[in-house]
Amino acid sequence: MNTERTWIRGGYVLSMDEELGDLPIGDVLVEGDRIVAVSEHLEVDDARVIDARGHIVMPGFVDTHRHTWQTQMRGICADWTLNDYFLGIRLAISPAYSPEDVYVGNYVGALEALNAGVTTIVDFSHCNNSPEHADAAVEGLRTAGIRALHCYGFFASAPDPRFPDHVARRADFVRIVRTYSSTGSLLTIGAALTEVGSIPWSDTVAEVEVAREAHARIVTHTGCVWGSLITGGVKEMHAFGLLGPEQIHVHCNTLSDDDWHLLARAGAKVSISPETELNMGMGRLALGKCRAFGIRPTLSCDIVSLNSGDLFSQMRLALAYQRFADNDPINQRGAMPQTLTCSARDALRWATCNGADACGLELQIGSLRPGKSADIIVVGGDSFAGHPRHDAAGSVVFQATSQDVRYVLVAGRTVKRDGSLIGVDLCRTLARAEQSAEAVLARVRQTTPVLPPKPLPGVDLEAMARHNLAAAMG
Repeated sequence: MNTERTWIRGGYVLSMDEELGDLPIGDVLVEGDRIVAVSEHLEVDDARVIDARGHIVMPGFVDTHRHTWQTQMRGICADWTLNDYFLGIRLAISPAYSPEDVYVGNYVGALEALNAGVTTIVDFSHCNNSPEHADAAVEGLRTAGIRALHCYGFFASAPDPRFPDHVARRADFVRIVRTYSSTGSLLTIGAALTEVGSIPWSDTVAEVEVAREAHARIVTHTGCVWGSLITGGVKEMHAFGLLGPEQIHVHCNTLSDDDWHLLARAGAKVSISPETELNMGMGRLALGKCRAFGIRPTLSCDIVSLNSGDLFSQMRLALAYQRFADNDPINQRGAMPQTLTCSARDALRWATCNGADACGLELQIGSLRPGKSADIIVVGGDSFAGHPRHDAAGSVVFQATSQDVRYVLVAGRTVKRDGSLIGVDLCRTLARAEQSAEAVLARVRQTTPVLPPKPLPGVDLEAMARHNLAAAMG
């Protein structure tokens, strides 16, 4: 048992706890994997000291939707639409991944998250081309030492004789649950649904049922393709009793108010990926709809095959977008707003306590409070971004970068110290990612010389979706 004590001393404690509030000069005491005290001043003997003077001490960020396996495809989708992404990543690149490539993607991607102060990720893992791929994804996260809700994806991107049908994929999910679920582990196994409408309705029902039998959290892409039935199906899911509070619905740009009412009624959670959605043509961010229907929004990086892997970027862009959306009607009347409708502290909630709640971990992480797990970051250092500092929340949201994250603790274990990841040979790690990327793309070029590929001829996805959803309504 880890009984080491760590005294984080003299920082601005941005607790994100409604009762404790902020401590302009405060201390946090960690014993083992738990926070045991948060106070203006502590007297502590026999503890390792982190001098946080001039820094901000706060809970680690929670990313509620990240396709971590794609890490070594960094930036390849810079000028791709969502349709390009599906054809290029999901149908061309994903089948070319080996288990080793999945391991590298998850390992390097988890390290990238930790480096940016993201201590928890929802790993939407839909590159399970074989049982070995599924194991490799888990091992990559475990080796990195991040807290993760690893959501096993049922999507079939490549044929494998051990996955002759959907039943076999569900059986492999059960195997992963039995193999890797253990009390006290940083890893929790969840399920990532195949896009509703893209597979037979009976398989969608079966995916939800097998996840519920395992008491697993569920993440799914919902309402993100305009003019399409694929990723819709909210009403159909409601009719079959498939909506629930254990679910994170990602994107939700295209949903009707009736759909939003059903999600809110079910207690479902929502994850918003600002960079992806605005750059790939997915439309308005769902922050305003979450506010209207009483859902606590969360944020996610989604794909570093397009954009950044830090939540600073997502908070900044999400807050800017929502302020624009709220102020634009006033501007169009030839006036200026007198107040702002959402604050920097709201953005921090999206990236901390709201994310913890979406993962079902609100009693463990998301705020600094005695008894909670010691998932803590210290932000500051000798950079222009933090000096002078007049508003702690504003400094984090609008000024800070991954380089300003000086310390990161996950369950009390320090994984980043003095601005550097501990025990990581960065040159070797990045070289491994480069080698993996080269190998994957070499395999892709053997069958797909141009990326993104052209749409598949003779494939009518909408007819397929109409058929699948029609089966739901009988």
